[in-house]
Amino acid sequence: MSEELSGKVAIVTGGASGIGLAAVRLFATAGASKVIMADVNGATGEALAAEIGDNVVFQETDVSSETAVQALVDRAVNDFGGLHVMFNNAGISNRLFDSFLDDDLQDFRRTMDVNVLGVMLGTQRAARHMAAHGGGSIINTASIGGAHAGFGVMSYRASKAAVLHFSKCAAIDLAQHNIRVNVINPGHIRTKMASWSDTGMSEAGFNQLQSELDEINLSDQPIKRLGTPEDVAEAALYLASDRSRQVTGIVITVDGGVTAGDCVNHVKQIHDAQARAMKL
Repeated sequence: MSEELSGKVAIVTGGASGIGLAAVRLFATAGASKVIMADVNGATGEALAAEIGDNVVFQETDVSSETAVQALVDRAVNDFGGLHVMFNNAGISNRLFDSFLDDDLQDFRRTMDVNVLGVMLGTQRAARHMAAHGGGSIINTASIGGAHAGFGVMSYRASKAAVLHFSKCAAIDLAQHNIRVNVINPGHIRTKMASWSDTGMSEAGFNQLQSELDEINLSDQPIKRLGTPEDVAEAALYLASDRSRQVTGIVITVDGGVTAGDCVNHVKQIHDAQARAMKL
């Protein structure tokens, strides 16, 4: 068992599923004195926190709420003695359209509120404490969709591009306080958000869709292995630990090599797979 985070208090937003959950589990086993799992899914979060161990607690949090994010940081400081690692991982996608011309932009504001404002609030409120207490590590989750142009989910792509640029700016601004700000760019990682499943889809349809998505995603990925949330969590652990004490303003891309070359247009392939799955 690693002790890389021994004595440290960490917050992980979006911690009740996918990459966030993998990070909570890994941080807990890496010796963190307390990991606060923050998520909007209260029932699931409470159960998972209790399952993982005594050094994990849950707090229901909407990261787009200034009050909620401040309460999250306050809990870390007041109940557990400080805040050393802030992993701003919570994020949502927007609806998938064949073309931007068809996008009604109805979910634009919510996507930006969660993906951009949530990261900015988490960075700022964590940094205000860290600046007065010796520094710390802030890690923000972006996406290859924000770094690599392509079709579809334009609001999501724009939000993640904003996270990338904001994080580098924050790294420069906060370095004087010994606060490191870094970014992780996940690629095709199998999570609920990346499943593209529709409400009402049968189990058989869902399984078929996932199989086809795996094939689509691997088609333009040099390493022919599906990435996992645990792969991303390992990158987060490195950035949270003292191993990266000289590292700030960087982007770690966990994508199996996708952004090393051109990506294909997945949107029509995904829609076709959805349509076939809904017929089962």
